[in-house]
Amino acid sequence: MFITQPSASPYALHERLASLDNNSDWSRLTDAYQAMVLIRCFDKKAVNLQRTGQLGTYASCLGAEAITVAAGLALQASDYFVPYYRDHATQHLRGVPLHQILQYWGGDERGNAFPTGTPAERDMPNCVPIASQLTHAAGIATKAKLCHESAAVLATCGDGATSRGDFYESLNVAGVWQLPMVLMVNNNQWAISVPGQLQTASKSIAHKAEAAGIEGIRVDGNDLPAMLEVLDYALAKARHGKGATLVEAVSYRLSDHTTADDASRYRKASDLHHAWQREPVARLRKVLVDLGHWNADREKQWQQQCQQDVDKAVQTYLNQPPQPATDMLDYLYDQLPESLQKQRAALSAQSGGHHA
Repeated sequence: MFITQPSASPYALHERLASLDNNSDWSRLTDAYQAMVLIRCFDKKAVNLQRTGQLGTYASCLGAEAITVAAGLALQASDYFVPYYRDHATQHLRGVPLHQILQYWGGDERGNAFPTGTPAERDMPNCVPIASQLTHAAGIATKAKLCHESAAVLATCGDGATSRGDFYESLNVAGVWQLPMVLMVNNNQWAISVPGQLQTASKSIAHKAEAAGIEGIRVDGNDLPAMLEVLDYALAKARHGKGATLVEAVSYRLSDHTTADDASRYRKASDLHHAWQREPVARLRKVLVDLGHWNADREKQWQQQCQQDVDKAVQTYLNQPPQPATDMLDYLYDQLPESLQKQRAALSAQSGGHHA
């Protein structure tokens, strides 16, 4: 039912949830809703930290909560996650503490040293260069296949990345080698300031799977239950050696591209207003409340808990000692070249920096 057809609308489940009451895993959906609320609270705080000079340039995930939470819940501990820069919720659900995510965006690379003993220790660090992580994912998937691992590789990117050669090369090798890989595109309609219709003449991003001979799925990226169903299917298929899948999650970027951007210069306020009517957090909350799986008291308690957790993460982040400046040289060479030793000595004499 997922296979892309030329005029297919994104796969959606939200409107049919009431009729699926007896079959749906409501506890999983409630957990997902709570994770979405937490990451939205975190996201808002991160933007505020950047605006007050306590965080570096930050890529918001506002509007992508369903996509990134569904990924975190669908992945198993034995899988590999190869992220791009809006996957904060997935990373957190894989075991990365919130303060460590802030650490990375504060310019401290120790934020990418994920905790041992968590699923995240198998994952790749954040990738800001566009689409380069997709070829890395194909390499990891090749290794998983050659070693007969029962594991899937989930790689993510934005719609802008689908114009890069790395995207097509990864898709092609995933198809021809039948790799255990799921490539998920967050199609939020904007590649910084370039709208989707100027990105590609293809009928959809999912249609590009046809050229690679793999399955392509379009799914409503604001529909958490649909996202879970599609990712459960695609990742299980990969784990069982049934090949790769391209997932196009159709969403809308409710934020600026990053905190260095001002989207009001290139998009209509009316388009943004319309997108807010379909935003994923309120959508899922309404369904849960209407069907008796959530209520106002639980909402109030969870909002307070999220605020406490985020405030604690911020304090932990701000109290971290600065990363030694010598780290920029110490992990590049087995033995530091003589030509750089003078620079290292000068760096070691510095007292350290500050957050952001």
